[in-house]
Amino acid sequence: MKILVLGSDGQLGKCLYDQFRNTDHELIFFSRLDVDISDFDLMRKKMLSIKPDLTINAAAYTAVDEAENEKKLAYLINSTAVEIIANICKELNTWLLHISTDYVFDGLYEGAYKETCKPNPKSVYGASKLSGEHAIQSSECKYIIIRTSWVFSEYGNNFLKTMIMLGKKNKEIKVVEDQFGCPTYAQDIAKSIVSIAPKLMQEKLESNVYHYCGDSSCSWHEFSESIFNVAKKYGFKVPVHVNKIKSKDYKTAAIRPKFSILNCSKIKEHFEISKSDWLAGINHIFHSSRIQDD
Repeated sequence: MKILVLGSDGQLGKCLYDQFRNTDHELIFFSRLDVDISDFDLMRKKMLSIKPDLTINAAAYTAVDEAENEKKLAYLINSTAVEIIANICKELNTWLLHISTDYVFDGLYEGAYKETCKPNPKSVYGASKLSGEHAIQSSECKYIIIRTSWVFSEYGNNFLKTMIMLGKKNKEIKVVEDQFGCPTYAQDIAKSIVSIAPKLMQEKLESNVYHYCGDSSCSWHEFSESIFNVAKKYGFKVPVHVNKIKSKDYKTAAIRPKFSILNCSKIKEHFEISKSDWLAGINHIFHSSRIQDD
């Protein structure tokens, strides 16, 4: 199976490399330096020459707060470029697997969001990602959209690495306690994609949207405490005090969902994929000493 991965320099892209490298698939990895997905002509030329069986789009504009002031750029990467990719996949009659986000929801629902729940993004980032979803669906290409949440790994910029950095420099930090979600280890997302990929060729699957996230919910504060508990065991410097703070006292440019738990029963039913064990993910990162400075 010939698989093209876009965004190979991001944290998920690097995890996809880790998980796919020992498979028999033919993999082509494009970083932003190889192909900027906003360079539509070059991207089209590359995709048409490669003719992949599956294109995995792990490229995205993910700077949630900056997107409020860079709306045009966020939509260019998260929507317009995605539309172009989807149209090329339609032309090639090939599958597109696209990564989306829990931020397409407003976070006001206190249950676990199913794929059938109505999106209502409250940030430019969330709206641009939802627009990308709609563009894929309108293209009529064969697609799998995976919405995930609170992604962390040993690579890139993410909450876990931010906490480690803050722990090295501060004896006391403040972390929001009234926003809840499900942390998701990017290596587990990548493993799930590796599991799904061959089934696209072997079975007559319909295009669909799936949710995939961590196996339990927590607040950002609880997430940080879990990180520091493990970091301390491995000799990392951690804050003496991790103080709780309310969202209203921690001003950000973008509005975050207060409660963005995803229901993952559909991906379990269709592909026998279990939720991400995010506590095990934290332990794996520290145990393997693979934290990278990006």
